[in-house]
Amino acid sequence: MSTEVTGGAAVVDVPSGRPATTATPRPGDPRLARFSLNQRTVPRLSVPDLVETCLAAGVGAVGLWREPVAEHGLAETARLVRRAGLRVSSLCRGGFLTAADQPGRRAAVEDNRRAIEEAATLGADCLVLVVGGMSEGSRDLAGARERVREVLAVLAPEAAAAGVRLAVEPLHPMYVADRAVVSTLDQALDLAAPYPADVLGVVVDAYHLWWDPRLPELIRRAGPRIASYQVCDWVLPLAADVLLARGVMGDGVIDLAGMAAEVEAAGYTGDVEVEIFNAEVWAAEPRAVLDTVLRRYVTCCLPPRDDPAAGSGERGEVDRP
Repeated sequence: MSTEVTGGAAVVDVPSGRPATTATPRPGDPRLARFSLNQRTVPRLSVPDLVETCLAAGVGAVGLWREPVAEHGLAETARLVRRAGLRVSSLCRGGFLTAADQPGRRAAVEDNRRAIEEAATLGADCLVLVVGGMSEGSRDLAGARERVREVLAVLAPEAAAAGVRLAVEPLHPMYVADRAVVSTLDQALDLAAPYPADVLGVVVDAYHLWWDPRLPELIRRAGPRIASYQVCDWVLPLAADVLLARGVMGDGVIDLAGMAAEVEAAGYTGDVEVEIFNAEVWAAEPRAVLDTVLRRYVTCCLPPRDDPAAGSGERGEVDRP
């Protein structure tokens, strides 16, 4: 195991502070061909700063969020990413479809119609849908799930007409009450089943799905419906605010290389998006964050390859941190 040194000083990973065990991949490294940086991993960066940072690091794709896009301006953001030659791997997020009252439901439909227009303008590969949790004071989980199905029936044809692919993201069960009544890939695939795969797909997010004993089987079932693949890690102890509990790849317990192999075997060839919600990561210098996740991506997140020079089953790159 070696330590990366720059300018005489050891380079450290964030937020762990441990010395980096491999060199940061440079622009043009073929291992980064499908790497995408989700905007929320480095929320301190404005849209222009995000684009500049990605270009300097050789990153070819970004996952954008609606709020900072709106702050910079939708049309200007679209022009900026196109001039830079960046792919937009996803737009986050639409959804929150579970309102029990008609005014709430109408508002959700209208907001998602705007999100569809935004995704079309940006040329995003998909619009991620976080479907929403339970209505305040409600205990009707089945009813909330049925409302998701009903609103998708309204939105899917409109998305298809706009050339936008919707992607339902199942969230870990701890978020059922407040964020997503869809918790498993199985549930998401059942919601998508009535529609063509290029209209309604699913998100495979390692953080939310790694625990499911049926995950390999469900990834195979998902196949062409996989619209987005997102990675981070499950670290302990969980943060007090579980929304901010996502860790840097390699700091936790998820077999990300194994999951990558399963997603690839299912036929997914799209971008691999690093999405980390973590207060310590957010507080760090954004370029240090990007350099860390680039190193961890090539050491932790690529599927094993049969390489005669390295030995069967080796990724053949560098030591895992």
